[in-house]
Amino acid sequence: MDYFKLNNGNLMPMDGIGVFMLTPAETENAVFSALTEGIRLIDTANAYMNEKAVGRAIKKSCVPREEIFLVTKLWPTVYENEDAIDETLARLNTDYVDLLFLHQPAGNWRQGYKNMEKAYKEGKVKALGISNFPEEWLEELIETAEIPPQMVQVEAHPYFPQTELKKVLAKTGMGLMAWYPLGHGDRNLINEPVFTKLAEKYSKSNAQIILRWHTQAGNIVIPGSRNPVHIRDNFNIFDFTLTAEEMAEIASVDKNVRYYNASIEDVQRYADMSMDFNSQE
Repeated sequence: MDYFKLNNGNLMPMDGIGVFMLTPAETENAVFSALTEGIRLIDTANAYMNEKAVGRAIKKSCVPREEIFLVTKLWPTVYENEDAIDETLARLNTDYVDLLFLHQPAGNWRQGYKNMEKAYKEGKVKALGISNFPEEWLEELIETAEIPPQMVQVEAHPYFPQTELKKVLAKTGMGLMAWYPLGHGDRNLINEPVFTKLAEKYSKSNAQIILRWHTQAGNIVIPGSRNPVHIRDNFNIFDFTLTAEEMAEIASVDKNVRYYNASIEDVQRYADMSMDFNSQE
């Protein structure tokens, strides 16, 4: 396993599992399989409605809590709720999370970040992050926050490697956590000739080559899967290293293409959705 050193000194595994769009039952099984395979990074969110299932899987696995890097995200409707973080911890059945994100750039996100800073000082949160924020708001936060964020979570993959954003992050020591790391499963991306060639060379799958490209580029990845074999394969990427020439060849795949294109107005309408997170199974 490779680790990313956060700008507060904490170490974060660079490959884990995400549970977006998994039911509680699927989540519990997937996270348990991941922990059994040695994966120690788990990413969930209030809005995924499966935090309780993540907590059950962690308990069932018997893996010591301090060995697990647990990530979740606050939904905009609870940014101003002073109890939201404690309620999140209760659902996860833990005293702290290793990284907490603001999920969307919507609602009163500035107050939401202040609430996260308070939780950070209290030891309930070990690192702070923001997800899906436009660059101008990220820069505002960097300039005004009492505790600068450690991580951003955004869409990133070989067709959209976030080159300009990473230049901003490099100045602050902030890391990049990639969602849609395999391009939302786009077969055109996954079957690009360069990945097929390298997969044959290293006796890996095309997806494993892409995930290894991510980690060597400094990105944290959280591919999701219900399949125990795929979960294991997504983690089996640290027994080979792409050369500098191969990394440069992969860079030529960049098409500046996103798979998710939503305006701030669209995000706000979506973020206004109110959910009873404590009703999770």
